[in-house]
Amino acid sequence: MRLAVYEPDIAANLGAMIRICACFGTGLDVIEPCGFPLSDKALRRAAMDYMPQGGYVRHDSWDRFRPTVAGRLVLLSTRAASPLHEFTFNPTDTLMVGRESAGVPDEVADACDHRVYIAMPGGGRSLNVGVAAGIALHEALRTQF
Repeated sequence: MRLAVYEPDIAANLGAMIRICACFGTGLDVIEPCGFPLSDKALRRAAMDYMPQGGYVRHDSWDRFRPTVAGRLVLLSTRAASPLHEFTFNPTDTLMVGRESAGVPDEVADACDHRVYIAMPGGGRSLNVGVAAGIALHEALRTQF
């Protein structure tokens, strides 16, 4: 199981996802370009001391990332039709979140194998991308144990 983030806008959110992946024992893929300089200094505050444990794999572009995905690519999207809690995950899945400001372009969404959304009974429009990534990754891993 892996987490991928498409062209992140906010360093603190990426830092949080590094920490999430370190705590859950999963890999993280960062698809560039980022909306900030991708450096340890930019990520240090949110990733804290989890950086060596979590780390990440950098991909220069979507085109360079896509061939590296071993299993299915599952996109978290507010525009998805399938709820996260009803989806059947595989251990080789890569969960992907989009940019905080714009999600992913249609061509990227269309290239994903599946799209899921997180049900929000409180009526919210969307969650912080780092929070959504943590919820989705936990749910995917929970179904594997």
